[in-house]
Amino acid sequence: QVQLVESGGGLVQAGESLRLSCTASGSGFSFTRYAMAWFRQAPGKGREFVAAISRRTGSEPIADSVKGRFSISRDNAKNTMFLQMNNLKPEDTAIYYCATSAGVIMSQLRSHSGYNYWGQGTQVTVSS
Repeated sequence: QVQLVESGGGLVQAGESLRLSCTASGSGFSFTRYAMAWFRQAPGKGREFVAAISRRTGSEPIADSVKGRFSISRDNAKNTMFLQMNNLKPEDTAIYYCATSAGVIMSQLRSHSGYNYWGQGTQVTVSS
């Protein structure tokens, strides 16, 4: 089993920045081999892809809605993935979820169905 824990969410004003963290653990988990991703879900909306890292496929896709403002990175020594969120906007308000999978393929990187482990989420609220 793989466990994911998100942190770093909070309440900020528009234009400010936050950095979210996702720490992974569990027997058999390979941080360098598993694909990892961030999704978000705003009130009344479905789960939306934000960004992902897949070292196996060499892919780092990012959603058009956050491109140029958000970036994703990993610290292999700490089993931690980060989402740097700059110039936050009210429409970024959502619960942000960390996800991972050992078997996700290129065509599934942007889909929640491609991941089989999820964190509990961390709330990000951006005020005007």
